[in-house]
Amino acid sequence: MGKTQLGARVDADVAELAKKRAADLGLSIGDYLARLVQDDASGLRARAVDAAARFLAEHQDVFDEAEDAQQAPRGARAA
Repeated sequence: MGKTQLGARVDADVAELAKKRAADLGLSIGDYLARLVQDDASGLRARAVDAAARFLAEHQDVFDEAEDAQQAPRGARAA
C-alpha cells in the first residue's frame, strides 16, 4: 500500500514528546503516529483503559493498604 503525507500543527511540547516517544520505541514519527491511529481506530486503546480501570477497581483495597503503610509514622510498628 502506498503512503500519503499528512500535515498537522501541534504545540512544540507535543511535537517534542512525540519525537521522544517514537525514538524510545525505535519508530519514525510517521510510524509512531500510524500506530496511535490504528490502535485508536481498532478500539485497542479504549479496551486497555477499560481493563486498567477494572483492575484498579477490583484491587483498590490493596492499593489503599499499601498507601496507608507508606504514610504510617516512622517508628510505628504493627503488633
